[in-house]
Amino acid sequence: MRNVRDYAIITASYWVFTLTDGALRMLVLFHLHRLGYSPLEVVSLFLFYEVFGVATNFVGGWIGARHGLKTTLFAGLGLQVVACSLLALRATALTVPVVLVAQAISGIAKDLTKMSSKSYIKLVVPESDSSGLMKWVAILTGSKNALKGIGFFLGASMLGALGFRDANLAMAAALVVAALSSFVLLPPAAGKASTKLRLSALIAKDPRVRWLSGARLFLFGARDVWFVFALPIFLSDGLGWSFSRSGGFLALWVIGYGIVQASAPSFVGGRGSRRTAPTAARVLPWTLFLIVPLLAIAAALQLGLDPTFTLVAGLIAFGIVFAADSAMHSFLIIHYSDGDQVSLNVGFYYMANASGRLLGTLLSGAVFQWAGMGERGLTACLVASMALVTLSTLACLPLRRAEARA
Repeated sequence: MRNVRDYAIITASYWVFTLTDGALRMLVLFHLHRLGYSPLEVVSLFLFYEVFGVATNFVGGWIGARHGLKTTLFAGLGLQVVACSLLALRATALTVPVVLVAQAISGIAKDLTKMSSKSYIKLVVPESDSSGLMKWVAILTGSKNALKGIGFFLGASMLGALGFRDANLAMAAALVVAALSSFVLLPPAAGKASTKLRLSALIAKDPRVRWLSGARLFLFGARDVWFVFALPIFLSDGLGWSFSRSGGFLALWVIGYGIVQASAPSFVGGRGSRRTAPTAARVLPWTLFLIVPLLAIAAALQLGLDPTFTLVAGLIAFGIVFAADSAMHSFLIIHYSDGDQVSLNVGFYYMANASGRLLGTLLSGAVFQWAGMGERGLTACLVASMALVTLSTLACLPLRRAEARA
């Protein structure tokens, strides 16, 4: 019962962080766009968030294995307090260096918190219960994404209701409560490795982990190349939606995405007594199928069909497939990892995840601006997404062979 209680505490802390992370993304995106920054300038400011996320995941798993997951969780929550406070204090004199520093701090905070929460699942579920592990991973991941969607709506709404400064102060206060609660209630040594770890342990030695990480990199690049910048700006400028409406729509999409992700074990693992945990062979067709909604959206836009209906229907289809695929990825990395060193593999895997977001974020602004913005820019981003989906699918082929050998 102690493990379950600790898991509940760390999950609740992760939920609070996720709400503020989604809200902060929308706050910064719309605030900077309102100040007149170009697409590439806004995306460039987000790059620090992704770059420092890559670096954090690379060493964060090692820190968690050496010092315990409580340390990395508290550090992540505390750093997000610093990021929100910095933006609030400089709200009336916001400059590029201030936003870069805040995004760097927030990137570190996000990945420390996520790595800690995902790794903790391995300490709760029995080693032999693969189906149970899939269920708990899906619930945590799905609920996180649903809350991030609520955070999108929260950020867009708070920008209009409270203003940039007070919205950041409110989020900092909520994070302080979560950080202090986790520090007081969690045991200090949870997730700590039983043996001393060298820095060489940062590189995953299991070929399954390496190929799964490669597939993850291209998978999230394929999502973010059109979702991070091109889509919200097209909704605002191309369709004339308000910030609140755009943020609300993206929030509903991410909430639905999270619900599908949480329920993924019920439809990716077979039925009845034949239900089994996902394998790499099952991930491959789900990844490849992502091309279908992307191609349909791009074709419909080029044929002059109603862009509102096209995007809503296409995003629903894309979200269902992507959520199921992502849920299977999240299960496999935990399933492949040993209990006392799970944070090492999770850190390496989420380093690839952050690298994919970095790639997608950079391409989202660059391709959207290069192609002329508007409908043409969004279509170009969809084509780039299809190319990245193809690379993710190709990475699943050696993953399937490595899993069979293991």
